[in-house]
Amino acid sequence: MSTPALELRDLRKRFGQTEIIRGASLVVNSQERVAMIGPNGAGKTTLFNLISGRFPATSGDILLNGSSIRTLKPYEINRRGLSRSFQITNIFHRLSVFENLRCAVLWSLGYRYSLWHRLAGLKDARDQAQAVLEQIGLGARGDTMAGLLPYAEQRALEIGVTVAGGASVILLDEPTAGMSRSEADAAVALIRKVTTGKTLVMVEHDMSVVFGLADKIAVVVYGEVIAYDSPEKVRANPAVQEAYLGTRADENEDAPA
Repeated sequence: MSTPALELRDLRKRFGQTEIIRGASLVVNSQERVAMIGPNGAGKTTLFNLISGRFPATSGDILLNGSSIRTLKPYEINRRGLSRSFQITNIFHRLSVFENLRCAVLWSLGYRYSLWHRLAGLKDARDQAQAVLEQIGLGARGDTMAGLLPYAEQRALEIGVTVAGGASVILLDEPTAGMSRSEADAAVALIRKVTTGKTLVMVEHDMSVVFGLADKIAVVVYGEVIAYDSPEKVRANPAVQEAYLGTRADENEDAPA
């Protein structure tokens, strides 16, 4: 049996006396695409913050490719092969699109803190950044200041930055939030392309995006994973219909997830 790419074991997080994450457990296999859904305030982004090391867990464990990362700092987790995006676009607005991507590839290519390398002379970094630039559909925008991009293109750039370093596990927090239908459809196609061969976990509220991308859906309510299965089975789960939709299955058998 293969080692899961990402595993949460009875994960808990308290802020003072308030327990936000209440024993969440989840197993994500390599190259699976998992959507995490649930009501606002359910704890989805908090789970992302725990997994990526932004918050320390109160108890439980987080395993990346079989090794615990619970006590590691965010940069240490990233260097072990996990990268994430944020709800609010997190790019270098005063750097060009190309420079954002070049920054993202440096560590994976072996460039550490150094005064002896001129960025302009790093052909491998330039080539890899250019390849990602083309992959995310911003080839004509390389010299544009990132902060001047339209919103949907800024989100595409952030996805590019997230995958540019070669991480095998990608976390995307509401990647299509604020987009029109056509923009969201384009984002789904982009995410599918750039995460091929990788493991994807995303928080998403747009159900057409969820059902268009996810192999499995994890439903989070009050800091617990109450259902985790294929989209079809989650859609039909009475507990999901009652807790997430606020309806009972016997009252509305056709309710969408």
